[in-house]
Amino acid sequence: MLPIARQPQQLRASSPSVLTQVKYLAGRPSIRWLLIGLVVLSTLWLVAAPVLLRHEKHFGPPHLVEPVVQPAYLSPPPPNEIQPSYSLSNLTSPRAEAVREAFRHAYNGYTKYAGTYDELKPISGEKVNNFNGWAVTLIDSLDTLWIMGLHDQFYDAIPTIAQISFLTQPKFAPFFETVIRVLGGLLSAYALSGEPMLLTRADDLGKALLPAFKTSSGLPRYSVNAATGETKNGWSGSQVIWSEAMSCQMEYKYLAHLTGRVDYYHRVERVMDIMDRAKISGGLFPTIWKMDEAKPANKKYSVGAYADSAYEYLLKQYLLTSQSEPKALGMYLKAATGIIENLFYLSPTRHLLYVTDIDQGNPSRKLEHLSCFLPGLLALGARTLALPPADQELHEWAAQGLAYTCYLSYADSATGLGPEEMIMDALPTSGSNDNPRFAGRWIDRVRTWIKDGRPGGVPPGLHEPVPTKTGPRDYRVKSPLYLLRPEAVESFYLLWRTTGDERWRDRGWEVFQAINNHTRTTYGFASIRDVGTVPTTKKDEMPSYFLAETLKYLYLLFVDEELIPLDRWVFNTEAHPLPIFEWTKWEKGQYGIPP
Repeated sequence: MLPIARQPQQLRASSPSVLTQVKYLAGRPSIRWLLIGLVVLSTLWLVAAPVLLRHEKHFGPPHLVEPVVQPAYLSPPPPNEIQPSYSLSNLTSPRAEAVREAFRHAYNGYTKYAGTYDELKPISGEKVNNFNGWAVTLIDSLDTLWIMGLHDQFYDAIPTIAQISFLTQPKFAPFFETVIRVLGGLLSAYALSGEPMLLTRADDLGKALLPAFKTSSGLPRYSVNAATGETKNGWSGSQVIWSEAMSCQMEYKYLAHLTGRVDYYHRVERVMDIMDRAKISGGLFPTIWKMDEAKPANKKYSVGAYADSAYEYLLKQYLLTSQSEPKALGMYLKAATGIIENLFYLSPTRHLLYVTDIDQGNPSRKLEHLSCFLPGLLALGARTLALPPADQELHEWAAQGLAYTCYLSYADSATGLGPEEMIMDALPTSGSNDNPRFAGRWIDRVRTWIKDGRPGGVPPGLHEPVPTKTGPRDYRVKSPLYLLRPEAVESFYLLWRTTGDERWRDRGWEVFQAINNHTRTTYGFASIRDVGTVPTTKKDEMPSYFLAETLKYLYLLFVDEELIPLDRWVFNTEAHPLPIFEWTKWEKGQYGIPP
């Protein structure tokens, strides 16, 4: 039958109008009551459905997470509806449950006493906005909530995040910290849950922070006013810290893939181009750069503060984009070689393997807690990259030896917690003509050991001496602070997953017990002032990264199931897992990525 508008004129004129038929039906009592009933039932469903469906779809223990990998502009991902069919006891161990309880204690203290402020003060129970007042602990904790199966609390946080306006609040946001904590946290929570609002907020924030790149060189400025786009320098003035310039590629490239906004990619890749073309030697990058000239401002090389996450993102952005960007790979491989050959040293008595800084060619022999991320990075690269066998072996040795030294920094102390900084004893020169700056350099000892036929079967620096609370330690503590940092347990987790060596889980359990015994407060967990003193003196601070990183890595270390498979996810430097994705054909053409 033809539509009314297409029917012959005579047929249309003789047919009763639709309005007449509706009036006739509405005049019948039975029809009126039926319509009223339908309206009432529809209203009740609209009110009750969100509550009923929320508890029906998001319950139970954590499960192996399938990443959302398709770009949002191609196919918006549905909410995660995997229904776990096994009990929590089958998934987690008592150790994992202990970490989960600790996280709930910290998170509940934050939400109860700090509300939507940035961080909780765990001794006084007060709150502080020490970032931008954008509830940084809440956003930093989202993916940990999801991974631990705390889905009710995850969804309780969604309305608060929905009300945050990044584009209207005239606040200067520190670019680096906001990218890794807030933007990374939103993107990870979106990838895990499929909650569309989180991507919307991430896109808002990504746009708000983009003016940081509007400098003459393209290197990002320290902070940006999210509402006006105004930028300003930080404490380093017109210079930029290398790690802060080079720790945004993962977040912005993933966001570019999800939204199709090409400017996200081009801005961060411009920074990669600067570093790729820079005239550096040995694969190592200076820690400070001139903002306007995009040239090194010093001759200091480190994997600690000012450099750590930059080296991390060379490898991880390559893995995140399905190993499709050869520039990042080449930079990582050169850097890894430069680090191993120039920054690794041995101590004189226990022959501990450590990594240090070099300034003007001279090693400081300082080992930072921040540098304890490096074993995990080297282990991840050795597992995922097609390295020549000799290089793979060397990377694995460096990872295992340095990770054990990081463990000893905990096990040697009275509290069982590792200090912020140590100064390692120098190994004496073997002859009058030896240069003291190279005394104890690890690569020289390893090459000699290999040349001599590998006597004893264990490379230098991997003999694993027992901890000592009182005996010679080969080092002195420079900064005795323990700031609830994650780097050591991050490496324990990655070494456990890449080697299967259960000893890393046991060492992680020692660390967690020390955290629980010496940093726990009524309201949460607190940094301590001296790892060598019991009872401890605590600081009234609980950094958001403790919930985002430290407790997450400990939980994943003890869960038997690999909830976040390393061949499908990559953790950013704040431990926010992002799903590995593939660039589409048009994206590769747009960005100049090899097909």
